[in-house]
Amino acid sequence: MSKSDANVSTKSGADLSPAEEVRQAVSGFVSDFNGFRAEINTKLQQSEERLAMMDRKMTLPARSPLGGAIDHDAPHKKAFDAYLRNGDDDALRGLELDGKSMSTAVNSDGGYLVDPQTSERVQSVLNSGASIRAIAAVVQVEATSYDVLVDHTDVGAGWATETGAQAETDTPQIDRITVPLHELSALPKASQRLLDDSAFDIEGWLAGRIADKFARAEAAAFVSGDGIDKPTGFLSHPIVDDAAWAWGNLGYVASGTNANPEADAIVELVYALGAAYRKNAVFVMNSKTTAKVRKLKDTDGRFLWSDGLAAGEPARLMGYPVLVAEDMPDPAADSVSIAFGDFAAGYTVAERPDLRILRDPFSAKPHVLFYATKRVGGDVSDFAAIKLMKFGLA
Repeated sequence: MSKSDANVSTKSGADLSPAEEVRQAVSGFVSDFNGFRAEINTKLQQSEERLAMMDRKMTLPARSPLGGAIDHDAPHKKAFDAYLRNGDDDALRGLELDGKSMSTAVNSDGGYLVDPQTSERVQSVLNSGASIRAIAAVVQVEATSYDVLVDHTDVGAGWATETGAQAETDTPQIDRITVPLHELSALPKASQRLLDDSAFDIEGWLAGRIADKFARAEAAAFVSGDGIDKPTGFLSHPIVDDAAWAWGNLGYVASGTNANPEADAIVELVYALGAAYRKNAVFVMNSKTTAKVRKLKDTDGRFLWSDGLAAGEPARLMGYPVLVAEDMPDPAADSVSIAFGDFAAGYTVAERPDLRILRDPFSAKPHVLFYATKRVGGDVSDFAAIKLMKFGLA
């Protein structure tokens, strides 16, 4: 640049008005911003093209969607389904199982654990059935038995003076009640042709068959089981007149007749139970006894029985819920057909949380047997918490 050009430029810049300088500055800023925006639009377009390319690749049959939800149980479900259908246990051996809900499965243990979904279905049916399990105390154990510690005595006490000698008082005694676990089993079968049909819901079928078998066997044992290779039912313990009741026995109240209970006997049964147990007490009887009891009226002509006021609410007898358990004895002379008590305190169900299945394709060809086992036990844990009604005059 020549000296004359520099002088001209300096002079022209010095001659610009403030408004002109602002206009030129804004014009430069707008020009730079437009260039920046064009660059951003170009990069966004390139990113969209790359995403579109990835979407096309993900829709190919050989590729699974990268953004899909991960099913953590899918490997075990597929492995367990393969074992049930054709006995292939290679996939099960290679799985790392969660120790909280599963245990290591080896042949010496007698088979493999059911997958968590199937176990939950079986358990839900057991809990919803008309069984003592629905009102008893249910505990999960990992041992072969469950011990219940019961303190059924009281600490001695007496009035004392400031200077008088203090006498030793009685010491409470603690009893140990052991609830052993017994093996409950079911042995359903299916043909191999049925198992080969991919449309057949093997897990749903298996869960339904096992749940039905286990629920009926448990319900009967919790009421009248003899304790030999099965739980001890509460009716299997010695029964004595409530006036002569002692620990280790269950007290009963006479119904007044050999076939039909009297309203006064129901009232007597309710108040034969201690006040501490009455607040959580439940009546237990079967349908035949229920048909007789719901006809009873008090001296004012009011029914002792009242149906539930809301859907799902149990019927009530004298304000207490009624569990209709079909395994209770039918009303007859000398039968113990009605129980009343706080079963959450009086009866304990102990069980192992796992359910095992062994597949046997050889013993009943062409059928495949499924040997399912579960360990469960039950027994009375508080003899003061349950009272009975015996049909008869005394």
